[in-house]
Amino acid sequence: MKKSNILLLIFIAVAIGAVVATISDSSTYVTFEKAEKNPGKMYTVIGQLNRDKPMDFDARAGVFSFYAIDKEGESRKVLYFKPKPTDFERSEDITMKGFATDTAFIADDILLKCPSKYNEQNKLEE
Repeated sequence: MKKSNILLLIFIAVAIGAVVATISDSSTYVTFEKAEKNPGKMYTVIGQLNRDKPMDFDARAGVFSFYAIDKEGESRKVLYFKPKPTDFERSEDITMKGFATDTAFIADDILLKCPSKYNEQNKLEE
């Protein structure tokens, strides 16, 4: 075989390996209930801040805790081992990547969908 054919086969094998690794590592969007059925497995839950329940940041432990409501309307306590994200209270949706335990959802990463400044401008103009 030519060296170019061997290099092409190696490149294809590496590309297939990368795709398989990416697919197996990706998380699934679920509700809190589904995440609780498989404790310790990484999931992504999309929800909203439950404004009726308290938010707290324990500086000594480095834990930000709050309650979120998923798309099914279920409210759960969420623990985030980082400081509270900026404009957290203003967010429309909260995307939480993490895992469930028997007491709370442990978020490793949080992404916020904040209200669009263009929506706010439209409301002001009306």
